[in-house]
Amino acid sequence: MSKDLTTSSIDRQNILNNPYALQEIEKATEIHGILFEGKTVVLKEQVASFFEVTLRTVENYLNKYHDELAQNGYEIIVGKRLKELKKSISSSDDPEIDFGIIAKTARLAVFDFRSFLNLAMLVVESDRTRLLRQAILDIVIDSVNQRTGGGTKYINQRDEDFIQSWFKEENYRKQFTSALSNYVAMGNFKYPLYTDKIYISIFKEKAKAYRKILKLHSKEKVRDTLYSEILDLISSYEYGFAVVIEEAYKKKGQKLSSWEVDNLFKKFENQPHWKPLLESARNKMASRDLAFRDALHQQLSDYITPVGREEFERFLGEKSKELVERLEEAKDVMKRLKER
Repeated sequence: MSKDLTTSSIDRQNILNNPYALQEIEKATEIHGILFEGKTVVLKEQVASFFEVTLRTVENYLNKYHDELAQNGYEIIVGKRLKELKKSISSSDDPEIDFGIIAKTARLAVFDFRSFLNLAMLVVESDRTRLLRQAILDIVIDSVNQRTGGGTKYINQRDEDFIQSWFKEENYRKQFTSALSNYVAMGNFKYPLYTDKIYISIFKEKAKAYRKILKLHSKEKVRDTLYSEILDLISSYEYGFAVVIEEAYKKKGQKLSSWEVDNLFKKFENQPHWKPLLESARNKMASRDLAFRDALHQQLSDYITPVGREEFERFLGEKSKELVERLEEAKDVMKRLKER
C-alpha cells in the first residue's frame, strides 16, 4: 500500500515512534548540527538550507503544524538553556549561522532529529524532502524486515504473551465447537458460521475478508496471525457463548435451532461489558496492522491511531523473539495448558 507522508499524520507518527527505523535513517542522512544537551539539534536557517527552501517556507510549516512538530521535539530555547546553546553555536563552524545576530536574540527555535524528520515529511516545495521521504519509507521497510527476519505476517508471534494466548484460545475453541456439536441442530457449516459471527462482532470482518487483507494463503490459519489481546477476547467470546448455548439446551431439553442460536448470540454480543474490550482490541489490531503489516482494515479505520514506541519495542525490540525460540522456552507452560 503506497503511503503519502505529506497527508497522513498517522503514517508520519508511526515512523517517528519507531526507534529502530530512526536509528537507521539518522545514519543514512548524516545530518550535521549543533551538539546540545547530549543530542544534535539544528536551527531554522540550517533546516532551510538543507531542504533548499526559504526561511519563510519553514516558518509557514511551523505555524501550520506547530503542535505536531512540538510533540516530536521542536522547541523554543530561552533562559539558561539559551546561554548553553549559544556557547555550542559559537564553537560550530556552520557558514549558514550568523552568530552576530544569534548572540543578541532572546530565544531560539531548534529541531532535534525527530522534529527535523517530521518537517521533512511535510514540506512539498523541495526535491530534497521528496527524495528523503522515499528513502525514509525504504529504510523503514528494510529495518523492520531485518529485525523480523523478513516479512511481518507473523510479527504477532514475536510478542512474549502470544504463546499462552494461542494455547488458551485453542482450549476454549474446543469447548465452543463441542457446544455447537452437542447442543445445536445444524450441519457442519455451523462452525464457520458462528466463528464468523464472533469475528464480525470483534473486528467487523469475516474470516475470508481478514485473510484477503493479510494476503493469507489457503493453508495459513487466521488465528496464527492474531495478536494476543485479540486471541484473549475471542477466547472470552467462545467460552462465554459455549456456556450460553449449553444452558439454553438444558432449559429446552433438546438441541437448539439456528434461529434460537442467532437470537442468543445477539443478546450475548450486545452485553455492555464488551464495549471497552472491543474498542481496545479494534484499536490495537487496526493500528498495529497498518504500522507493521501495511494492512488497512477499512471497517476499523475510525479506530486507527499511531503505534507508540513501546509497541515497536514489544514486537521488534530485544524482548521480542521468533516463535521457535518462544516454543523452546515455553515447553513446560504448553504442557500444563494441554493437560487442562
